[in-house]
Amino acid sequence: MVVTGGRTTRRGLLVAAVAMTAALAAACSGGSPSAQQTSANTPTTTTPPPKPVTLSVLPADKATDVPAGEPIAVAAADGKITQVALANADGKAVAGQLTPDGLHWGNTEPLGYGKAYTLTVTGQGTDGKPVSRTSTFTTVTPRTLTALSMNPLDGETVGVGQPLAFYFDEKIADKPAAEKAIQVTTTPKVDGAFYWFNDKEVHWRPKDFWATGTKITVKAAIYGKNLGNGIYGQEDVTSSATIGDAVISEADGATHQMTVKVNGQVVRTMPISMGSPKHPSSDGIYVVTEKRDHMIMDSTTYGLALDQGGYKTPVDWATRISNGGIFVHSAPWSVGQQGNSNVSHGCINASPENAKWYFDLAKKGDIVIGTNTGGPQLDSWDGFGDWQVPWDQWVAGNR
Repeated sequence: MVVTGGRTTRRGLLVAAVAMTAALAAACSGGSPSAQQTSANTPTTTTPPPKPVTLSVLPADKATDVPAGEPIAVAAADGKITQVALANADGKAVAGQLTPDGLHWGNTEPLGYGKAYTLTVTGQGTDGKPVSRTSTFTTVTPRTLTALSMNPLDGETVGVGQPLAFYFDEKIADKPAAEKAIQVTTTPKVDGAFYWFNDKEVHWRPKDFWATGTKITVKAAIYGKNLGNGIYGQEDVTSSATIGDAVISEADGATHQMTVKVNGQVVRTMPISMGSPKHPSSDGIYVVTEKRDHMIMDSTTYGLALDQGGYKTPVDWATRISNGGIFVHSAPWSVGQQGNSNVSHGCINASPENAKWYFDLAKKGDIVIGTNTGGPQLDSWDGFGDWQVPWDQWVAGNR
């Protein structure tokens, strides 16, 4: 039976009837089926006709302002790619890779800014004939480039309060484009969001403190990306970090004690002295940013002149918890007040022994929570005061 388009034709019915009659006659006579009958019952296959290869190339010929960070894409249909050459105006070749099936090719190294390139592609169709295409194009010339740095540094182990901080050296006009270029991957998976502190600085953090043992990988693929106002990324940045033990301290201005917990267990409670009523400490969630075994405390760095009650005092075992000059540090001169009154200029005073113990324990990203200080709330922009921003405000981005 001959079937066309899924429907039986009249001719097919006629052929089937003739074949059936012949078959019955042959059966009565005891003969074998004829060649015509055999052919009528055997399905046939058709081979598609050979075609010339179709090559698609991006960017198109004579394209201008091509983003340097976007991939070059070559594809073949009805055949395979046999040869690709991509070079700049000086003849320097750009490396690329062809997929094993010969259907796709892409560059494996980025293009330069403000460069002219020629892409020549040859393919062979199912008809066996070669076909070539050429595309000549130029990449965008940025108004300026921006470099990116980040904190924490690559390979660091940090505390559960450590935000991922990204610092551009130019003001970013297209903030969503910058966020899209920065990929944060965590194990286990953690949902987080970006928040802009100014036009050059953006942080990423989860809703709650990190879990101990979390692995973080950052790939900031900013090269070739248009970040607004003619600014493009200078180079990609990659980094990784690990979240260490959860070291969370609670400094209470009413009890004059600081309780230190490691992974939820109290390991020490120490007498302290916080900011005096004239120079109160701030309530809030502080994050450790750096440590110095010896330094000069200089009040003039945050606007308090020496003739107005300021100071320049050498201290040991100083653990910074704010950019505004708040440290946990050794204060042998206030040991008599530690545990019973607040007499500092805002820092957390501890005995030399306790300050050294905390200095040795603490790491960047650890948490200090100040309560009952009598002072204002810690500013979110002071050091890593990120946790001072409520989550619903944080996820809005402050763009």
